[in-house]
Amino acid sequence: MSKNSETRAKQTKHKKYILVRYGRMSTLGLFEHHETGITKVHTRVVIKTNRGLELGYLVGRFSSYKAGQFRLSQEQLKEYFNNEDVDISQGQIGKFIRYATAADISEERHLRKIAREEMEYCRRFVREMNLPMKIVDSEHVFGGERIIFYFMSDGRVDFRDLVKRIAQEYQTRIEMRQIGSRDEAKLLGDVESCGQQCCCQRFLKYLKPVNMRMAKMQKATLDPAKISGYCGRLKCCLRYEDETYTDLKKRLPKKNTRVKTKNGQGRVIDTQILSQLVMVEFESGEKIAVSLEELEILPQSAATDQKQNSNSKKKGQNDKK
Repeated sequence: MSKNSETRAKQTKHKKYILVRYGRMSTLGLFEHHETGITKVHTRVVIKTNRGLELGYLVGRFSSYKAGQFRLSQEQLKEYFNNEDVDISQGQIGKFIRYATAADISEERHLRKIAREEMEYCRRFVREMNLPMKIVDSEHVFGGERIIFYFMSDGRVDFRDLVKRIAQEYQTRIEMRQIGSRDEAKLLGDVESCGQQCCCQRFLKYLKPVNMRMAKMQKATLDPAKISGYCGRLKCCLRYEDETYTDLKKRLPKKNTRVKTKNGQGRVIDTQILSQLVMVEFESGEKIAVSLEELEILPQSAATDQKQNSNSKKKGQNDKK
């Protein structure tokens, strides 16, 4: 290894990072810093990203830092956020500038007010130009380097003229970002039918897909009005117990499986996931609910023999008649 390579490796090894959540979409990233220690109170920080200067929130357990170094691995990060889809680059995303001051927080409030005015201005242009898009929200980056508009549309939109008109007005870089209905709920989250603020805005940072299978497994009502959230999609809370339901379901025998109980042998006609009860139908036509622990699943060969013996017995009785 050359001397230059050794120097670069040594410099990289001694770089220190902090984990920060920033932006309207609550993006997570690692930022290089040169502080000797990390504050142990909830705090705001000023960081430099590819979008410019931004305000963010310092996150991570206090034990995650040692002498100012963030030391959780990618796997530990996934465990910390209880999400296997977390993807945090171990490389340098940006730089830590300073801890936020009262003046920084005041400036942020001012920029939020300006962003609302800029959003109304953009909406007026959209109406005048008759563009097929809905402006959902706007974000004025803390350093003033750019304004980001979040919009929804059923397809692609040619917004080049719109960007030119807004850029001429504000003399800064304009970015248009298309989002979906779940991102809209995350930005504008309101109170849900449960009486709580939308989960996607209150604490969820990664919006995993939710499908109808989850609702059916939990035997929830399939009325769209009751299982759909603020975004019009299936509620995120259907995911919360899906793993538990899936594990419990795996323990239960499938329908038509031959089982043995203290009352004899029969076949499974239905199951109840949470109570772990199995509905068994006997040859006599009697049906009873049996706890999973009180039955024995018969091997397929034994079940087949039992069925053949039963059929032979019935055939013999019919012959006598």
